[in-house]
Order: sequence, then structure tokens, then C-alpha cells
Amino acid sequence: MIAVTALKGRKVALFGLGGSGLATAQALVAGGADVIAFDDNPQSVAKAASAGIPTADLRTIDWSGVASFVLSPGVPLTHPKPHWTVELARSAGVEIIGDIELFCRERALRAPATPFIAITGTNGKSTTTALTAHVLASAGLDTQMGGNIGRAVLTLEPPAPKRAYVVECSSYQIDLAPSLNPTAGILLNLTPDHLDRHGTMQHYAAVKERLVAGSDIAIVAIDDAWSTQIADRIERAGRKVVRISKRLAVPDGYFADGPRLFEATGGKVVKLATLEGIGSLRGQHNAQNALAAIAAARAVGVDLAVIQRGLDTFPGLAHRMEQVGMLGDVLFVNDSKATNADAAAPALSSFARIHWIVGGLPKEGGIASLSGFFPRLARAYLIGEAAPAFSATLGEAAPYEISGTLDNAVASAARDAAATGDPNAVVLLSPACASFDQFRNFEERGDAFRRAVLALPGIKPIAGVR
Repeated sequence: MIAVTALKGRKVALFGLGGSGLATAQALVAGGADVIAFDDNPQSVAKAASAGIPTADLRTIDWSGVASFVLSPGVPLTHPKPHWTVELARSAGVEIIGDIELFCRERALRAPATPFIAITGTNGKSTTTALTAHVLASAGLDTQMGGNIGRAVLTLEPPAPKRAYVVECSSYQIDLAPSLNPTAGILLNLTPDHLDRHGTMQHYAAVKERLVAGSDIAIVAIDDAWSTQIADRIERAGRKVVRISKRLAVPDGYFADGPRLFEATGGKVVKLATLEGIGSLRGQHNAQNALAAIAAARAVGVDLAVIQRGLDTFPGLAHRMEQVGMLGDVLFVNDSKATNADAAAPALSSFARIHWIVGGLPKEGGIASLSGFFPRLARAYLIGEAAPAFSATLGEAAPYEISGTLDNAVASAARDAAATGDPNAVVLLSPACASFDQFRNFEERGDAFRRAVLALPGIKPIAGVR
């Protein structure tokens, strides 16, 4: 745990007592803050109280004595309307911050020079975070990984000179971290997302921009117009910018040509690394993730030979292009994290002949935007509530069956893929839908896919499968 001493002896109100909120309250108490915590869920309040966290309804406290208000990132700050606690804090002139801000302040107090890499973007954050941390750990650094990737940042080991941090940051977390100042900040991409919480694309992009604008080195992927404009603004402001692209041969920066990764400087191009043969980093989107990880690792002094070893040994993340097993020549891939069409596109672009398991609770627009990939489909297996609509979208463009359930889809896809005799056959779960019609979350859906695959007679699990 990182005990937050930056607010020692000061009164701190806190709202949101889920996993990260409870960890934040405990870190503040451990650092000597006078904490008053609350949540709309009485069970969460009771749990915090039993853990020794002082609790009280924040409607009843004297806000004039509060130095800081710590808000859970899951609670609305601006849209669709500020949470009632936000209005109370603003009326009292109290700063509103989150756990990433507390981490930044503690790092500034204890070890301001310790390497800190922060990653954001609409897609690819978790893979890039895990890959960057893996590369740094491969270089022998004491690497702490947390944030939006699943481990609350204040549960990591305390800042120390020989310790490195790799932190995934959501837009919600950035919005609550005014002094966010990474050694290297990464912006991967920007497409419309979370607009219910940010109001407009302009506001969403402006929040994301704060992470790289405050970095010593801003690593920005320029494969979309929003990110390109951000890179240009940051450079005009006098910050160091490293541009990366998964498809453009940039004149200065890092770029990919298929699985080969290059650096261009003043017209001179040198090879950085290769992703050839690395199944966990297949596809153009992973070339972008790898370029960002390479740029960040080099920013903290890791040499290219060590970086290549890190890339070669990266096991990948569960539910994100996760290689589950082989049945003869048929590869089974779990991309359950693809909960909308934009997120499914990278997986579909990575294979030539696909037995595609798709469906669930549909998002607006369905899969119409993926029509360019339909010629790659050997067959589609439609599951969940989206099945009727998706069958209409596929129409005559690709063969399909309405499987209904994931277990049925796995059995049918395995049978059909094996029957083709195609040495490049792939059974791909990339649902392009939310999971909530049949599963609690995408993790549960991916776990169910993995179990169904590993239960197939003759399947050979791929090393590292959870």
C-alpha cells in the first residue's frame, strides 16, 4: 500500500467505497489524514466502517473544514449531471481529486524522479500497459502495474528511486488528476466513447489530452485526426513529442510496416524490433501497442535488445486476442473484450479465414461497420439477443448459423473449422456486443469460451492460458 502522507493531518471527504475507493480510504487513513467516507450503498459504508474507516453521510458534515474531496472515478463529475457530492464540494470551494492524483502527489514527495509511465486511449490501453510493464520487468526493473487495468494504484508498493510505475488511466481518472505528470505519457487513439459521461467528443478528447500534455515525453499515435491535432498542440507548447503510427511511414517518429517496427529520424530509418511469430501481438493494432511500449521503455533507458526479448516473451492478456488452444491446425482465440464493432475490427483484420462467434447485447450500429471484413468469414455463429439483427446484416454476404448460446457456437465452429482442412483456420470469439444478456461481464463470457474450448476432445492448450 502507498500510505498517502500528502494530506496528513487534513480533513478529507471521500465518496465511493467500491474496491478502489476502499483502498484509497485505507491509504489516506494510513497516511494520517482525517477521513470521512460515504457511499450511496449502505453495504459499502458498513464494509468500510468494519475496516476502520470513519464514515458519515456527506450531506451532514461541515464542508468548510474539508481540505480535499476524493471522488471515485465511477461517479459522475460533469455529465449527465454532477453527482450531489460534487455540487456540495464545489459550493464549499473544495478541490475534487481522485486516486491517481493522490499517487502523483505522493510520488512528488517521496521519489519524484522514479519512472512513471501512464497510458490512455479509447482502445488498447490494457494491452499496452501490460506489455510496457512486461518489457520493463524483463529489463530487471522493479515494475509496479496498476490503475484502470484492475489493481488500484494506491495498493502498489510505495514510490522509491529504483522502482518504476506503469499505470493505465481512464478518462474518468484523468479528469480527477490535475497534476498528472508522467515521465512518459501515451495516447493510443481517440474514437467516440463515454460521451454520456463527457458530453461531447471535444470534452472527451480534451480530458485525454491532459495526460500527454503533462508528460516529460508525450508518445502520441497519430492514426486518427483527434490525436494528430493533440500531438501538434503539445509540440507547439514546447513539449517533447514522439509520434507513432501503425500505418504511416512518419518522417520523424516510430512506425510499423506489417510486423516490422521502425524509427525514422531526419529521413534516416532504422529497424527497432519485429513482431513476427509473436502470436500474442498479432495484428496492426498490436503493432501500435508495441510501438508505444518501445517508445516508453526507451524513454526510461531500456535498450533495444532487452525490449525485443520482452516482446518475444509477452504472454498477452486474458480476453484480448488471447490464444487459448489448437485443435489440429485450428487456432482458438478469445477476444471477449471486444464489446463493440470498433473493438472487434482489429481481431477481424488479423486473420484471413475466420469462423466468427459474434453477438450478445447489441450496441448502436450493430456490425454494419464491419462489412469490409465479411469476405474473410468462413462462417459466423450468432449468439444472444443480437442474433436476429446480425443475421439480417450478414444477409448474403457471409454464411452463418444462429447458435444461440456460446457453448453451441464453440461446438459448431470447432466442427466446421476442422472439416475445412485449412491450415490457417481460426475460431474467433470477438462478439462486438456487450455480454449482459447472457453473462455478467466480458470476463465471464471469455472464461466460458475458454472452458468450452479446453473441453474439446484433442485440444492442445497454448502455454500461459489461465
